[in-house]
This record gives sequence, structure tokens and C-alpha cells, in this order.
Amino acid sequence: MTVLKRNRICGDLRVVDAGESVTLTGWVQKRRDHGGLIFVDLRDRSGIAQVVFSPDVSADIHQEAHALRNEYVIQVRGEVRKRPEGMANEKIPTGGIEVYIDHFEILNRSLTPPLMIEDHVDVSESLRLKYRYLDLRRKPMQDAIILRHHVSRVTREFLNSEGFLEIETPVLTKSTPEGARDYLVPSRVSPGRFFALPQSPQLFKQILMVAGFERYYQIVRCFRDEDLRADRQPEFTQIDMELSFVDEEDIFAVTERMIARIFQETKGLTVATPFPRLAYAEALNRYGLDKPDTRFGLELRDISDLASSCKFKVFTDALALDGTVRGIRLPDCAGYSRKDLDGLTDTVKVFGARGLAWLKVAEGKIESPIAKFFSPELLEQIRQRLEGAPGDLLVFVADQAGVAFDALGNLRNEMARRLSLIDESLYHFAWITDFPLLDWDAQEKRFVAMHHPFTAPAEADLSRLGSEPGAVRARAYDLVLNGSEIGGGSIRIHRKEVQEQMLAALGMDAEEANARFGFLLEALEYGAPPHGGIAFGLDRLIMILAGARSIRDVIPFPKTQKATCLMTDAPTPVDQKQLDELMIRTRILE
Repeated sequence: MTVLKRNRICGDLRVVDAGESVTLTGWVQKRRDHGGLIFVDLRDRSGIAQVVFSPDVSADIHQEAHALRNEYVIQVRGEVRKRPEGMANEKIPTGGIEVYIDHFEILNRSLTPPLMIEDHVDVSESLRLKYRYLDLRRKPMQDAIILRHHVSRVTREFLNSEGFLEIETPVLTKSTPEGARDYLVPSRVSPGRFFALPQSPQLFKQILMVAGFERYYQIVRCFRDEDLRADRQPEFTQIDMELSFVDEEDIFAVTERMIARIFQETKGLTVATPFPRLAYAEALNRYGLDKPDTRFGLELRDISDLASSCKFKVFTDALALDGTVRGIRLPDCAGYSRKDLDGLTDTVKVFGARGLAWLKVAEGKIESPIAKFFSPELLEQIRQRLEGAPGDLLVFVADQAGVAFDALGNLRNEMARRLSLIDESLYHFAWITDFPLLDWDAQEKRFVAMHHPFTAPAEADLSRLGSEPGAVRARAYDLVLNGSEIGGGSIRIHRKEVQEQMLAALGMDAEEANARFGFLLEALEYGAPPHGGIAFGLDRLIMILAGARSIRDVIPFPKTQKATCLMTDAPTPVDQKQLDELMIRTRILE
């Protein structure tokens, strides 16, 4: 084998290179035999170049080229030539040239791939994940991973220019479960004791503020043992930031500048700042969700006051239990069949609603089995409030506010997709602010932190933390993009006595608080500055920028929805010797 040194890459060749002798390496994308010539599309990371095996250049090489198959790794040398008139391929940047080969070597052969290396493949995701090294050869996957690199690069350059320091925090840390489950790591040298993989660097970045570093960032791996969806993974990446001597406005400003820089340098798009702001309560009332997609209308309307005077028992019973009646207008959907309406009902039931009431707006009248429970005047008031026009379908959920918001908010998103109301070229940002500090967990029968236990309460509400914890607002904020939460943060508690009050509101006595967070409480006694921060889900941000449907399409080696790696077959059993060293005995529950 004669191995030559590559001097050009496939995707860079242009007509101006005609006459140059080049050495290329890559994979055979496709081979075509056209009479006396053999054409091969040669692919490397930069793109595709057409190379030509001609008997006029070398009969021996031409004959050997018949052995080439898709995904063979080869090296070629030849002369760049301009393609004949009318033969250029305008679809690719290198379409004006071809390379006539005078030397080539097969560097490695390939079995027939179980999936095609093409932009669009009609195979299961499980097959793609099992053969991820082949899936990653496809251009959409390579583009997504390259985009990920550029977003990380731009983020680092921007934060460095803003005076931030990139500082690593531990991967083996203390288990402080509050929310998602920890991934635990047994300690060999301390039998019976465990490290946890970090769900976030939260406590360490706060400690760095106590230590006086003032501006920290990290593009960091985090781990959560939780049920998975399209936008979640057991291990994920955050753009993590923390700043001292700041308030919310400072964090909004630096964040908006960073996001604008990312969009400008990776997508060539100008993002308008400052971003709009929505209070948590307003977001729920208008959109049903605290991560609203504001690229389309279909806003919720409250008809509780009107429903209180109707005779429809479903509405009045919900109101009698301090519930609410909310509705949305579905344009041009009055023609929905009973089967279609049942499908909408099934959609809201997934989110806890017991059913879906509906009214069809026709010219001069309203049609529905429940119309008889309303006076004509009341039906007209409801139509006006929802701005219903002839041909529209008005749908309603009567339930506790949380259920009604969740059900209609998700139905709103689903119907916008079905009705093609979303302009996918738009990027709509919004800050969500004024969250409740605490949320009541009915199962646990206690308050839990809506964000995390280190979020500062609003100064005006601090006196109510002990007596009315559910009424306290948080100094927390989320950044939402096109209906996805891409970042969240807060101003932190920096005084020990306030942190102790917060932990007490979560049901922890002094002993438990000290066992779990004693190192933080102690640190807060040594001159902790006011500080706050934010963390962005890098995977989710890349998913939106790449136009992907799942974060698995923008992570090189993701896990399945069952938290397994199909390529390596992880997790797997380990040797008994390893378990013995850790003093661990396993037991499989049937």
C-alpha cells in the first residue's frame, strides 16, 4: 500500500483549481459505471467531490475501481478538471469540477451498511442508535454536531470577553436529592457511602461566588435519573453561569447579548433585544403553560363568570369546587366530525382533564349538544369573548386551574401544528418572571421548591415565608424560545438565616438541613455576596437551531428513552470482583 499525504479536502475544490494535482481521502458515497468511465462520489467531512476513473488515464486503475463499494475508505490522487459544458451539478459546491484519478488505494473495506448514508433515511431510531457511527456519517447529523461545536465556541468567546472565568466543578459530589433522582456512585474506599453525579453545579458555583471569583461559567455535563422524553436525556449539557453583585436586570442583559451573538454567528440572524417579559400568572392565563409558544394566537379565555349562570352541570360543579372554565377558539374547525371531537377529548385527558365541551359557530347560530343549557344571550357572550366566527370551533375545559391550563395549553400547541399556524422561520423569545417560590406537592403533603431550594424569595414577600409560604414569589426567571424552556435561573439566597427559613418551609428540620446542606450554610456565614445565575440546556438550544425534532439528533451518543446505549449495550452487569471490592450485593426484584 502506497499511502500519500492528503493535500486537499473534498468540499473545497472549485473550478479555479482546474489543472492542480490533488490527493483526497474519504468514503465512497456512490459508484456509477458509465460505459468506459467510472464515477465515484467521494465524501469527507467537508463535502463531496466527484472523482473519475478513466481507462485513458490508467487502464489498470480503471479496472481496479470496479471493486469499489459504498463506504469503502479510499485515497485517490488525480488532476482537477472543469466538468464539460452542461454537465455541472449546481446542487453541490463542488459541482463544477471532477478529479481524474491516476493513483488510488483502498485503505479499508466496508460491509454493506445496515442503513443508507443519506440525508433522509427511512429506518427506525433504534437502528440508527445501534449503528451510531454510521448514522453520524450522514450530513444532517454532521451538520448538527458541527453547529454544536460552533455554539460552544461562540459562547466561550462571548463569556470570556465579558469577564467570566471558565472553572470546572466536581463530577463526584454529595447526594442532595430534591426533585429528580440522583445517579449514585459507590465509594470503594468508604464502604457503604456514595457519591452522586451532579444534577447541576448549583452549589459549587454558589461557593465560587463566596470564594470571590465573581463571574463563573462552564459548559458542563449534568445527570438526572428521571423519565425521559424527546427533549430529555439522563446526561445532558448545560451552559452554566453565575455572577456576583447583580440583580435580575444584569442577568437578563448579559444573557440577551450572548443569545444574540450565538444567533448572529451561527445562523446569520439578528435577534431583537430586549426580549419580551411575561409574568408567570399572565403566561398561564393567556397560553396555559409557563413556556408559551408565542408565534401564534389561540390564546385561552376565562369564561368562569359567564359559566356561573348557565345550567350545564359540568361547568357549575367545577366552579363550586373553586375551579375554572377556560376555552380556546379553533379556527375553521366547526366541520370536525364526532370522531375528530373525540380525538380532541382524548388529547386533553392525557393532561388530567375529565372531558372537553364544545360549541360550533355557524352563521347566526351556535350548535352543540350542550347549547340547550345556555340562554341565547349567554351563548353570544361566550362567542364574543372567544372571538368566534362562523366556521370556528370553541372548546372548553372545566376543572381545577392547574388541570385546565395544562390541558388547554397542550391542546393549543397540538392544534397549531395541525392547522399549520406556526411559522417555523420565526424565533420568539420571552422571559417568564414572578414565579411562585414554592409549589404544594399533594402526594408528599408538603411544599417543594418550584425551581430549587436556593432561589431567593422576593424581598417584599420574605416576611410571609414562615406563615404563608404558598403566597411567596420567587426571584426566578426562565427564558423560553418557541415554546421550549431553554434556560432558567434565579437570584440566590446569600444570607444564612434566609436559607434556613427556606429549608424549613420545605419541611426540613435543623438536623436534616445541616446534614444535607451544612457546607453551604457555613459558607454563607463568611461574607457571601449577593449573587445569581442562569443555566441553559445546550442540547435543547441546538435542537431548535438545527430544526431537529429530538435532542437525540444533536447529541453524538445519546441514550434511548429507556436510558440505554444501544451501540455499547450499556448499562451492563459488572464482574462479581468489582462488586466485592465495593462491598455491594445485587438483588433483582421480580
